[in-house]
Amino acid sequence: MKIGNLDLGDLPLFLAPMEDVTYKSFRYLCKKYGADVMYTEFVASEALIRDIARAKRKMTIFEFDRPLAIQLYGSNIDSMVQAAKVAELACPDFIDLNFGCPMKKIAAKGAGAGLLRDIPKMVKMAEEVVKAVQLPVTAKTRLGWDHDDQPIVEVAERLQDVGIQALAIHGRTRSQLYTGEADWSLIAAVKNNQRMKIPIVGNGDITGPEKAKAYWDQSGVDGLMVGRASIGRPWIFSEIRHYLDTGEITPPPTVPFVVENVKEQLQQSITWKDDSHRAVLEMRRHFARYFPNLPDFKELRIRLLRANETDEVNQILDLIAEKYAEERVDYSHIAMK
Repeated sequence: MKIGNLDLGDLPLFLAPMEDVTYKSFRYLCKKYGADVMYTEFVASEALIRDIARAKRKMTIFEFDRPLAIQLYGSNIDSMVQAAKVAELACPDFIDLNFGCPMKKIAAKGAGAGLLRDIPKMVKMAEEVVKAVQLPVTAKTRLGWDHDDQPIVEVAERLQDVGIQALAIHGRTRSQLYTGEADWSLIAAVKNNQRMKIPIVGNGDITGPEKAKAYWDQSGVDGLMVGRASIGRPWIFSEIRHYLDTGEITPPPTVPFVVENVKEQLQQSITWKDDSHRAVLEMRRHFARYFPNLPDFKELRIRLLRANETDEVNQILDLIAEKYAEERVDYSHIAMK
């Protein structure tokens, strides 16, 4: 698979862009465990052109990241063009346009998946960004707005026609948010459309190696994108790759193995932010997902989520590793809520 001149190999595995998730420390672990391509968190175009520090900080790129895209969102075409020019200066490998975020605070303002209600504007935005920068430009979107409005085959053609060089598709509509099952038949329809020449990346409900293989077989996509299932399980990428290569399922990780990775992610966050308290607070979303299905774990989970300082977190993690030294963490029955 190629994006522009960027050769990503056969069936690359993508870490989906996720707000408040795909920051440096989490990307570090996902790359360690085999994520081939990654994205920043969502960067708001208006904040970026106004030189807001948090927006600029999201674009910090580390060498381990590559290949990595900066993902931009916004509802104003001129602002998106200006933001793309600013993002290009950060030297990502490509720029991605967010046409798929379903969250109300974004979609209701005509950004993200909100652009699925104005396809001509979406296409024009893509066209103007492509013309404004030298880097390859890609996009991520959904099937459509709701069950009665799923124009993804037409949208994909039109985005390709204005210069988008790869398209990631989440197999749900905006109205579904993250409920119901992802519809990979429409992703397959895009991939198998004879007019389509650019790579298609499939996203949605890849919760383990077997599903990854099944969706790939069904759709024939050029790449697979993993989102929420990677939270608390960054090694899902190595599990998927191993299964695709060998047909073998990797044994579930031991609790001590998970604990060591949680500690590593926390330390990476502290090093990056130079603020241990803030790093602990931002890790809470991940803490909640790292230890599913452990017996009699409620009290330790509460303590972990209430901890405020690094030493306290590490003490609790050590206790977890000791108490569950012989346990393995089973992710097979997790619902991606």
